Amino acid sequence: MRLSVCIPVFNFDVRELVYDLKKEIESKDIDAEIILIDDASEDQFKTINTELINNVSDFIFLKKNIGRSKIRNMFLQFARGDYFLFLDCDVKIDEHNFLSIYLNEIEENSRVEVIYGNFKISPLFSDTLRNRYSVEREIFAGNRTADFSVFKTVNFVIKADVFGRFLFEEELVDYGYEDYVFAKKMELSKVNFCAINNPVIHIDDTSNIVFLRKTDTAINSLLHLYRRRENYQYIKDIKVFMVAKRLKKLGLSKAFVFLYNLFERRIVENLLSEHPNLRNLDLYKLGLLLKRMH
Repeated sequence: MRLSVCIPVFNFDVRELVYDLKKEIESKDIDAEIILIDDASEDQFKTINTELINNVSDFIFLKKNIGRSKIRNMFLQFARGDYFLFLDCDVKIDEHNFLSIYLNEIEENSRVEVIYGNFKISPLFSDTLRNRYSVEREIFAGNRTADFSVFKTVNFVIKADVFGRFLFEEELVDYGYEDYVFAKKMELSKVNFCAINNPVIHIDDTSNIVFLRKTDTAINSLLHLYRRRENYQYIKDIKVFMVAKRLKKLGLSKAFVFLYNLFERRIVENLLSEHPNLRNLDLYKLGLLLKRMH
């Protein structure tokens, strides 16, 4: 088996994604399998996606939600490919040669161990805070790079044996920084990495208020990592963490929190508006982190 397509599913209709992948696999006789693991979705999504049971190699339904890290690691129990292609469930295929582009890259660059493929934003939701952040801060704008900092878990290929050595951090049950730590571990071990432009379309309709809640959760995840000394090497280059540590070292953290509290309402109002400013998001994250750091 050459390629295992691994899709963790949670509260999303993945039928279009699976059928598009299956169409390319069958039309081009690609040696690949598709595996779905449902992380205890709501019943309506389980019912919708059940029609895929006979169209994929494995479809596992979990009775209890186990989180973003643990469910990805779970694919090791089922995937049989030499390479794993991980896709978030809330994406669509943008290129009919999507799988072939990855396979050609593997053939031409035999030393590569991890390939990141990038993503695009659906124009339906491009004005939201979450997607403005993606466009300005997350989407890889070049054609090719070996810089691990562009890595996201939305769409990437990894050699099976490499994934077995660098699992996702299962202590991170909730949203936030699991992709960063995963990439940093591989970067520090000098895993051969390449990012190319083979994007999927991200269908993320997260409202501004929900994204702020997720940002709050992500800061808690960062704090969880910070409180364990062995994680420092993985998080020390995260911008909000670097700034927070600098302010604490200079004895300015209390002053910042005091000023932040004065302006917090205005900052949040802007972030919930139709024209959110990402600088305010930076202040919001820094304020949350400094309030909670000990």
